[in-house]
Amino acid sequence: MSKGLANIMKQAQMIQQKMARLQEEASLKTAVATSGGAVTATVNGKNEIISLEIKKEAVDPNDVEMLQDLVITAVNEALKKVHAEMGDEMSKITGGMSIPGLF
Repeated sequence: MSKGLANIMKQAQMIQQKMARLQEEASLKTAVATSGGAVTATVNGKNEIISLEIKKEAVDPNDVEMLQDLVITAVNEALKKVHAEMGDEMSKITGGMSIPGLF
């Protein structure tokens, strides 16, 4: 194996190790978003909802659809935030290369 190819393989292995470490750390990264001032969602980098807070004034039995929309909006916004953060971290590791299927 040529010295250049061996060096490329070594770099690829280092990137792979860093990516694995980032994926392990994903559960520690969190993002918070609030919708309508009444619903707050916290998610982690593994796409898990960590907490969901709903203020009493958001609960109207005659307008359940509004509450559903607020929850969806808060969760989706928090997911966008954490994905952006994870994407930034991944970009640092890959040197800006876009690798399909990663964050």
